Amino acid sequence: MATAVTILGWIASIAFLAVALVGGYFVLATRRISAQAERAVPASGKFVTLGSHRIHYVDQGEGRPILFIHGLGAQLHHFRHPLFPELTDFRLVALDRPGSGYSGRPFGFSGSLVEQAELIARFIAELGLERPLVVGHSLGGAVALALAENHPEAVSGLVLLSPLTHLEDELRPEFRSLYIKSPLKRRLVAETVAIPTSLKYAPQTLAFLFSPQAAPTDYGTSGGGFAGLRPSHFYASSADMVAIERDLGAIEARYGELDLPVAVMFGTADRVLDYRLHGAPLAGRIKDLELDLVEGLGHMPQFVEPKRVAALIRRIAARAFAAARLAG
Repeated sequence: MATAVTILGWIASIAFLAVALVGGYFVLATRRISAQAERAVPASGKFVTLGSHRIHYVDQGEGRPILFIHGLGAQLHHFRHPLFPELTDFRLVALDRPGSGYSGRPFGFSGSLVEQAELIARFIAELGLERPLVVGHSLGGAVALALAENHPEAVSGLVLLSPLTHLEDELRPEFRSLYIKSPLKRRLVAETVAIPTSLKYAPQTLAFLFSPQAAPTDYGTSGGGFAGLRPSHFYASSADMVAIERDLGAIEARYGELDLPVAVMFGTADRVLDYRLHGAPLAGRIKDLELDLVEGLGHMPQFVEPKRVAALIRRIAARAFAAARLAG
């Protein structure tokens, strides 16, 4: 009996050592990849403190303000390089949402859409942006809708690019690795296997996001893709994914209340969000909506069709800022 106990003890010790070695390997790999990512895409903007939040943002140009809100797992570079050169006569502001890019994510911040909208309303006030036109992509579109519903005095209009607008019946397979409800488990995954795994499957992820178009060859740097290879960024993306179901249904129920210029651009070949669920139904629910369905376009219109996106922004900006002047 004593011999059996001794053998079991040795087996348990070896198993523990193996787990520790594997875990240590992934922790070191994560730190190495994260350091390389920060060198490739460093913080390049300014920081503003809003309570316990430290928000990273870029602010360039002069004129009427346009505020850009990025989607799930993204950061401000999703707008800065593809779109800013097309809109040089406006004041252009893009921020990293909490935990994404180089913005911090304080303990206790749930990342619900309403909570994020509240923070962005404070950000608008802090920067003195006078009722900006808000451009939201993907999950950023849902945040923009929550902002317009709960803080209508803060914005003049919305342009939504491939926006998330409705709850789906079940979780898509492509998003299951992000859906981690336990904060402790989410932190453990973020600090070990998430980043090496994300790097390994980056080509497949980019193909999914951009299909049927190809991702830009410099997406990792000018598109900010490498910035996502950091534990804090993965943690925020997972938390945002879990938080969607908290209040998207309530936001969806209020679309009919929106009383400001709104435009939506959706690609009919979008694999991430189906325009038949998230785009087309809005035409009957949001007053005077401009819906631009682009045949064969995927989920990233700002990269693939920047001039068409900029033209849409200009059209809505003209309507939104004219209405804001009249209201003023």
